[in-house]
Amino acid sequence: MLLRTTRARRSGVAMLALIVSIGVSGTSQAAETLESALAKAYGANPTLNAQRASLRVTNENVPQALSGYRPRVTGSADIGASLLESQTPGFGTRQLRTAPRGGAIQVDQTLWNAGRTGNAVSQAESLVLAGRENLRAAEQNVLLDAATAYMNVLRDTAILNLNNNNVEVLEEQLRQTRDRFNVGEVTRTDVAQSEARLASSRSQAALAQSNLKSSLGRYRQIVGVQPRQLAPARPIERTLPRSLDEAARVSQSRHPTITAALHNVDAADIGVKVAEAELYPSLGVSATLSQRYDTQAVDDRRTSATVVGRLTVPIYEGGQTYSRTRQAKELAGQRRLEADIAREQIRATVVAAWGSLEASKAQINAAQAQVQAAETALSGVREEAKVGQRTTLDVLNAQQELLSARSSLVTAQRDRVVASYTVLSAVGALNADTLGLKVTRHDSRLHYEQVRDKWIGVQTPDGR
Repeated sequence: MLLRTTRARRSGVAMLALIVSIGVSGTSQAAETLESALAKAYGANPTLNAQRASLRVTNENVPQALSGYRPRVTGSADIGASLLESQTPGFGTRQLRTAPRGGAIQVDQTLWNAGRTGNAVSQAESLVLAGRENLRAAEQNVLLDAATAYMNVLRDTAILNLNNNNVEVLEEQLRQTRDRFNVGEVTRTDVAQSEARLASSRSQAALAQSNLKSSLGRYRQIVGVQPRQLAPARPIERTLPRSLDEAARVSQSRHPTITAALHNVDAADIGVKVAEAELYPSLGVSATLSQRYDTQAVDDRRTSATVVGRLTVPIYEGGQTYSRTRQAKELAGQRRLEADIAREQIRATVVAAWGSLEASKAQINAAQAQVQAAETALSGVREEAKVGQRTTLDVLNAQQELLSARSSLVTAQRDRVVASYTVLSAVGALNADTLGLKVTRHDSRLHYEQVRDKWIGVQTPDGR
């Protein structure tokens, strides 16, 4: 009877390990799929939203640079009181009280500054492009973290179920061993071995429970909701390049980390021109209109208007501008080295991710063979133990080997799914479009277009 019950449990647990289909909370609501979890992370992950906000901050650098083309208008006003007292022989003392007041408007317009404004605009635009690529990289990281968290919950739930099932089997094993001890078929040593193995199994189950709680917390942090009932997940190998060489080649042209680094190189090169422009003359015009009252007598009024062209020629500024120019050139060199580093890092990431994917496939095949062999071995050891050819320890060891084989299979299945997402991320294609997520796509260009040519106003496009 025990053998039939154990076989039934073994069959059910093996199927659980093979399909990794687990209800985390056992609710009756529709199962959460990996795609829906990724969609929630795409829309609500705080790290991703913070990166989007960072890009909006970067966008504002462009209208700030464009302000160099625009006039600067300032107004001023003043009012005061004046008392003039004079004494003239024969005429006595005279007092003149006035309230001098007035206002002025001044307009300054730069006409030429050696291309400083144009280069500053180009530099700001390059930084915006780099920011968009950094946002793409953040999206990839969040989606990969969400997929990993999803699979970790499935894995840890399956392993916990396997360990709980193992505890039940060992409890039954201990009960039978005690019954056999009471009739003199086994010794006290056999009972102690069963008790020790049961205690170890309970410890493993407690550790599995702790690991699951940690994975649940991580899932909640990334996806934004508590996992309820997670559906099976499949690898996304159909979206991957066909070979490692192709994956490496695609990554060099598509990965956002590399393209962001290249945009930073462009921005740094332009920064050299911006710094050098400070060494050249600049030409501007200034126009002023002022109105004054009571300047010399009561109720007098004076209006003045001036237009002044101004040529400014820097001669020597203590070496500060020269130092900034040299600094900008060194920064450009640093950015080029960082771009080379990014290329090599991404290439290494692709190779490592591809190797992990291939290894996980081999591990699944090996684990499946291991599970089948361990099941056959456990069945044989139990039959041999009935006729005295195997000891209780042999049965316990075979049971432990089967548990380890099933846990390895669950882990290998999890690793294959995560590795497929890792490869897609390494080539720079892990995004909502590739995955077909049902989400409203975030358009990183919308805010830029809303603020680029905005001349006035402190309100953000979203109304803040």
